[in-house]
Amino acid sequence: MNKKQISKRLEFYRHSLFEDILPFWLHHSRDAEHGGFLVGLDRDGSIIETDKPMWIQARFVWVLSRIYSDFRMDSEYLRTAEDGLSFILKHGFDNDGRMFYRVTRTGEPLVKRRYFFTETFTIIALAAFGRASENREYVEKAYTLFLALKGWIENPLPQSSKFIRETREMKGFSLPMILIATVQELRLADTERKDEYDDFIDGQIREIQNFMNYEQKCLMETIGPEGFLTNHFEGRILNPGHAIEASWFLLRESNTRGGDPFIRDMGLLILDWMWEWGWDRKYGGIFYFKDSQNQPSSEYWHDMKFWWPHNEAVIATLMAYEITGNKKYLKMYNKVHKWSHSHFPDKKYGEWFGYLHRDGTVSSEVKGNMFKGPFHIPRMQMYAIEILESILKKR
Repeated sequence: MNKKQISKRLEFYRHSLFEDILPFWLHHSRDAEHGGFLVGLDRDGSIIETDKPMWIQARFVWVLSRIYSDFRMDSEYLRTAEDGLSFILKHGFDNDGRMFYRVTRTGEPLVKRRYFFTETFTIIALAAFGRASENREYVEKAYTLFLALKGWIENPLPQSSKFIRETREMKGFSLPMILIATVQELRLADTERKDEYDDFIDGQIREIQNFMNYEQKCLMETIGPEGFLTNHFEGRILNPGHAIEASWFLLRESNTRGGDPFIRDMGLLILDWMWEWGWDRKYGGIFYFKDSQNQPSSEYWHDMKFWWPHNEAVIATLMAYEITGNKKYLKMYNKVHKWSHSHFPDKKYGEWFGYLHRDGTVSSEVKGNMFKGPFHIPRMQMYAIEILESILKKR
């Protein structure tokens, strides 16, 4: 990429972020009556669901806080983030300190899950808002929740396990992966505890190594205490987008540590492996699930193309190119950028469709639900801008 091409791509991401994606959500999702965000939206942004997934509330607070602090935007972003955070702090926590996954429009609890994703995203929301507002109180709230989260992970309740542990103990890749990203954001806002956070991330990196299957050249989604569980659907499942997301978490960690070669090479290896597993050579795009033994997939949406794995692949391949200068990653980046922006964006109403059939045709016109909200797309654009600006400075 020459300077002119980089500048053109930079302008593309900036325009999409600030003229399309963020305006769509800021216009349609803010709940002026009860606070927080209404994310159950139809194609044109009309409200089709008023329940509020708490983890998406936290995700949008993080996005708005990072936009304000990193792009020096108008204080409207910080005020909107504060409104969302107030809703979370008022309605998000149960009496045991755990958080609800889903609440009503007014904040009454509906669903509480065994997973910790609401807590992890609330930690990054608190940390990012604390950094953006220069209010240490929110950073300390993030750290307190982080300590509680560590306790719940180290001393799990029986109901927190998907399987009966006495019969089959299993570990999921999603936990160490999301913990790395969570603590990276917390460390950014809380530099005083850097050594503590570095040590914690080191432990999660070691844990992720257990999921790396060198024989099959893939990163497993689920393993047992003694290793891989290839005789079971859950034990063979691969989620290429998930693994590719983790690869750029590792690449970012390598950058933070001055280019740590071990962490860098681990991230690049996972990216290489899972691109090979994930990329659809017939229609293009990234498969949602694969079977590590090439058995029939147990997941009925296995060959669909979801928005977020493509967002993660854009970040991962572009970051890999910046770090290595290897044109292989530039080719991968251009391929996923082109396919994504040729299929997902809604040219009529803005924003992106989230769910496509294998051939790239639209499966559902929903713009927001309990899983899709204002997070993966703006995060992709924010990091793409940051990486391209870094590449441009080096030219």
